[in-house]
Amino acid sequence: MGTSPKSPGLFASTRKLLDTALECVQVRLALISNEVEQEKLRLFDGLLWAGSALLLLSLGTVLLVAFLVVLFWDSHRLQALGVLTVLFLGSGGGLLCIARARLRKPGGMFSASADELGRDRAALREEE
Repeated sequence: MGTSPKSPGLFASTRKLLDTALECVQVRLALISNEVEQEKLRLFDGLLWAGSALLLLSLGTVLLVAFLVVLFWDSHRLQALGVLTVLFLGSGGGLLCIARARLRKPGGMFSASADELGRDRAALREEE
């Protein structure tokens, strides 16, 4: 006389499975959106600081060159200008090479999302 609880039908189980899958996709999309927003803010912050530093370093470089040229005006002004020009062009070329190499390196923009999706797939394989 004990009645066993009625198991949900095939349609209800499929609907629950689809609901769970959609919820998983929704959470992953929210995570990716959050990562994109964080990366955008990080890049903007870095560009702002780099731009400010570049402005101040450029001004300091111009003032240093002017100081050295005035210092050696009577004796070695052309040599001072030549040495400083070679120094700055060489340094700029080296920094350009470093910047290009760093930009070619792949970034980890969606690493957290990829890790989470990997854990999801591993969990689904365990259930089988």
